Amino acid sequence: MADATRPIFEHLPAWMVVSFYVLVVVSTGLFLFGWAIRARKYLRGRAVPLDQLPARFVRAARDLYSSRTIGHRDRFAGTSHALILWGFTALFIGTVILSFDYDILRRLFNGYSFYRGTFYLGYKLTLDILGLGMLAGLILMGVRRGWFRLFRLDYRRVDTRPQAPRRLYRIGDWVFVGWLFALGFTGFLLEGLRIAADHPSSASFSPVGSVFAAGLRLVGLQHQAGAIHTGLWAFHATIALAFVAYIPYSKAVHIVASGVNLILRDRFAASRLPAPGDQVVAGTLGDLTWKQLIALDACTKCGRCHEVCPARASGAPLSPRDLVLDLREYADRMIGLRTPVTDRLAAAMPAELVPRLAGHVIPPETLWACTTCMACVEACPVGIEHVPLIVGMRQTLIETGQMDGNLQTALQNLGKHGNSFGTSPRMRGRWTQGLSFPIKDARKAPVEYLWFVGDFASYDPRLQDVSRSTARVFQALGLDFGILFDAERNAGNDVRRVGEEGLYEMLREQNSRALAGCEFAAIVTTDPHSYNTLKKEYSNDGTAYQVLHYTELLAQLLEGGRLKFTRPLSQRVTYHDPCYLGRYNGVYEAPRALIRATGAELVDMPRCRANALCCGAGGGRIWMTDNPGQERPSEQRIREAMTLPDVATFVVACPKDVTMYAAAAKALGVEERMQVKELIELVETAL
Repeated sequence: MADATRPIFEHLPAWMVVSFYVLVVVSTGLFLFGWAIRARKYLRGRAVPLDQLPARFVRAARDLYSSRTIGHRDRFAGTSHALILWGFTALFIGTVILSFDYDILRRLFNGYSFYRGTFYLGYKLTLDILGLGMLAGLILMGVRRGWFRLFRLDYRRVDTRPQAPRRLYRIGDWVFVGWLFALGFTGFLLEGLRIAADHPSSASFSPVGSVFAAGLRLVGLQHQAGAIHTGLWAFHATIALAFVAYIPYSKAVHIVASGVNLILRDRFAASRLPAPGDQVVAGTLGDLTWKQLIALDACTKCGRCHEVCPARASGAPLSPRDLVLDLREYADRMIGLRTPVTDRLAAAMPAELVPRLAGHVIPPETLWACTTCMACVEACPVGIEHVPLIVGMRQTLIETGQMDGNLQTALQNLGKHGNSFGTSPRMRGRWTQGLSFPIKDARKAPVEYLWFVGDFASYDPRLQDVSRSTARVFQALGLDFGILFDAERNAGNDVRRVGEEGLYEMLREQNSRALAGCEFAAIVTTDPHSYNTLKKEYSNDGTAYQVLHYTELLAQLLEGGRLKFTRPLSQRVTYHDPCYLGRYNGVYEAPRALIRATGAELVDMPRCRANALCCGAGGGRIWMTDNPGQERPSEQRIREAMTLPDVATFVVACPKDVTMYAAAAKALGVEERMQVKELIELVETAL
């Protein structure tokens, strides 16, 4: 066993060996040529700075080989993919090792080889086990795709464009899985044929190959094993080298692109858009960054973004998956990668040759349907950042005036009055007149907490009551707080995600000047949209504020013993995680801790935390007209809450959520059975 090894090219005629090396050259050439074409596409993109590359690489490798992102919310897919990935990687490394030993070491060092003895036996055993795992993973993936019939794997479009090219996607998926399976299966069959013919003493270190050999003996083919081996070797080598050439031109491109995209991804991609001046209108393909162009190739068509998108669920013509695929096929066509899919996509576009992304490749109604909830980004296993792509293309629509009339009015009001209601800024603090105590003007006196109230909480009559409840709670707890009164403007979070970058900059500058004139320790806000942009985007100018959502502040006071409830609530409630508080900023526990502390029994909805369904208001949708015949995401959410036993209170922690869900409950005729309440109202009652 100390000298155990396996002769390379054993029993093969010289012409077959020569042919093999010729095919290696051809295959490698096609592989490199394909990636050269893709590199040309990536180089058309704008430059983007990268930092902490070693840390990025380690994080991506950890996520990839643990299948953490693939297994997120789909353990079956994660396990299957892990088996395939580890097996494929092991077989690839095994091939590289063998080639290095045979083609380099033996030729340079007079026949020296490490491919023998203990190393060889461990090598064989490892590849057998992991190769078997790859076949098992491929079978599981095939069953999942062919038997489970998952909605997310249905490639039918949600808009009116031709459906026919999607047939090619399904064929490509099966070709990819089938090809990999054929590689693994024929490899084991070759091993079985060799064992059946040669009876090597090391056969016990090839357990899978030994099983194949036993099967060959069982059917009486052991005497023909040598002849069959030669023909099967030629077939196996040919499909293996053809697969290498196939990678850059097919679904298999994700083998490389997905890993690279996980290295490049920005964990703040949607919640912190590029700093003013770095944000570029995504008008043409060249306006995208090279990082975004790689992300398009990383898409595996898994459909997770398609499944969780609230716009798609409401019947709107938006599927994040379709958007990425349309951009990818367009980009491929522009660099000369012509396929039936890219040709059909081109036929579906307007005849003019102006290479506009918004309106030419992606219809305006698709872009305006997005709520920027970030569910697609959170669900994507390969780190694609859909929201910045959509925002960049929306900027083109804003520049050309292709927008909803209500949105246009809201933007005009924001530019003129600093709020979307079109009301004088002097009216912003009028809600405080209903209180029995004065609220400090933070511009005139130092405060510990500067309360950034927000538009809806300041101007909407229903939400003014909520703001007064918040003020009474703050006062009862002895907090030193104040507001900006008429100096406050809309924070600009949704303005920016609509695509009005210039207006956002104006609002940010106005608010920054007001904040700079105040003395405070931290900003507290009841609006998750304001919370996100104040916390993550106002710091782009070098000013960093400590920003708290009111639930975080109260949870801190609760933990410190300063907040105590004396009138426990005896009711079952459910809670909706706001997108800009939950997915955008990871605040899940603070609201739940407060609800439980009030004495209420919290029953989470089936879709909660990072998987919560958006209310439909984000990304400026609250200012736009809903298409008739569509059931709003907020109405779907109320229906979901209605399925919970004995739950009659729908708790939210966002002013826009109060507006959206109260309207949804009324539209469904269930406002008496399912009351929508702001969390602060429960807190005040329990106090």
